Amino acid sequence: MQHQILGDNDCPILEIYLNAGEAVKIERGSMAYMCGVELQGKMNSGSNGGGLGGLLSAVGRSIASGESMFITEARGVMNGGRIGVAPAIPGKIVRLPIGERQYRLNTGAFLAGDYSVGYSMKMQDIGKAFFGGTGGLFVMETEGQGDVFVNAFGDLLELEVHPDCPMTIDNDHVVAWDRNLDYHISVASGTFGFTTGEGLVNRFVGEGKVYIQTRNLSSLASALPLASMNKNSGKGGFSF
Repeated sequence: MQHQILGDNDCPILEIYLNAGEAVKIERGSMAYMCGVELQGKMNSGSNGGGLGGLLSAVGRSIASGESMFITEARGVMNGGRIGVAPAIPGKIVRLPIGERQYRLNTGAFLAGDYSVGYSMKMQDIGKAFFGGTGGLFVMETEGQGDVFVNAFGDLLELEVHPDCPMTIDNDHVVAWDRNLDYHISVASGTFGFTTGEGLVNRFVGEGKVYIQTRNLSSLASALPLASMNKNSGKGGFSF
C-alpha cells in the first residue's frame, strides 16, 4: 500500500494512493478527502461473503464485539487516485506489517488496511470478556498478508514482552498485541483499584510486542465533569 502520514503526531491524516482497480478497507466514516477514488459500504462479514450468511456474520460480529456491521471500501477509479483517512480521536497513526506476525486489536484501533488482510473474531474466556476492554466476548485477530494501520489516543509506543519479564499494562492503554502472547486481566490492587486509583490491568506473558497509547479516553471522560464543576464553582456553583 503506497501511503504517507501527513501532519503532526497529535492530529495526523493517513493519505493512501490508489491506481485504477486498487482497493483498501478503511474505518467507516473516516474519509477526510479523496480524488480519483470511490467509496462503497460493504457488510463486515469477513470471509463469509454476501447473502444471508454474510448478513448473519456481520450481525454476529456487531453484537459480539461492538464493531459496525459495515466497513468502507475505497477503490481507485483512475491512476494516481488518493484518499485522506482521519481517525476519530487525536493521536498517532502506526503501520503494522501483517504476515509473519499477526496481531489482536483493541476495539476502535483499526483505521485502514490492505484488501489482502482480513481478520477473524476469536473468543475470549469468560474472565477476559467480563473484565476486558477489548470488545467483550470476542477480539479481532488479523490474518493474511499486507499492511494494517492503527490509531491511538495520544502517542503510540511499542513495548517488548519477554518470558522472564511479563508486562502489566493498564487496560485502557492497550491498542494491539502479538497474538502469540497470553494475557490475563485482573484488578491492579485493592478492591477494584480503589486504594491506588488504578483499575483493570492486562498482564502479558510470553514473547512478542504490545502497542500502547499514552492517553486513555476513560480518564479524559472522568476528568471533564470535574473540570466543569471547578470552573462553575467560581460562578456561584458548588465547590468541593
